[in-house]
Amino acid sequence: MKLTRTLCYAAALLLGGPAAYAQAPSGWNNKQCAVVLTYDDAIDVDLDNVVPALDSARLRGTFYLIGSSPVVAHRLGEWRQAARHGHELGNHALMHPCDGSLPGRGFVTPDNDLSKYTVSRAVSEIRANNTLLNAIDGKTARTFAYPCGDRQIGGVNFYEQLRQDFVAARGITPGMQTAAQVDLDNIDCYMINGQSGEYLIGLVKQARQSHTLLVFLFHGVGGGHGLNVSLPAHRQLLRYLQANQKDIWVAPMVEVAEKIKAARPPAAK
Repeated sequence: MKLTRTLCYAAALLLGGPAAYAQAPSGWNNKQCAVVLTYDDAIDVDLDNVVPALDSARLRGTFYLIGSSPVVAHRLGEWRQAARHGHELGNHALMHPCDGSLPGRGFVTPDNDLSKYTVSRAVSEIRANNTLLNAIDGKTARTFAYPCGDRQIGGVNFYEQLRQDFVAARGITPGMQTAAQVDLDNIDCYMINGQSGEYLIGLVKQARQSHTLLVFLFHGVGGGHGLNVSLPAHRQLLRYLQANQKDIWVAPMVEVAEKIKAARPPAAK
């Protein structure tokens, strides 16, 4: 009887049908997939729209803060409260420098042009932002998000000097991976700009079927940024996640990355 059950399970996996999705083992807290909601740039709508929506749905996200943002300076108490509610305050660099030498980067100012930085300056500013974030939330474990997804200065990957400062770093390349496939130095994500709630939910369904990590990258939610998702679309996603929490692990990036890291052999961490 045991052999028969094993053979039936193997057949279901090979066929790839719904039974396979329901029974396949998962490393995501025994759930089908992991979903991380990330919000970049420390803008007012994070505190006005997003945190209340997440709190109402009893979901937690990661907010990647630019240390020099006036929204950080003027609303410190609200960021501190968000951290107390379980949201991660991630590091998005002190000045949000992007590589102005790349095509389509006319928005980059000379002062914040990563191509004119030294590696030591980039590392120092990111560490200074960690100090600021620690003063807000009292935490030492957090993740980093590359501004504009830029990882190199003069061909040198500056994050190599920061691996001990962070649990992981998020990039901007779209993709979903299993826990074993995730590159903790450059975690994939889906940047959202104008897509519908149905599209967002469709991505979650893909992650559930493939038992992978899905990271959303939001900027504006209901306005406040050139890259935006509507409030109804964002609300539709949160409702779906809330209704399916028994099958979907929704957590801040730092918690998901810590779990991935802990499961790996020492040489692979």
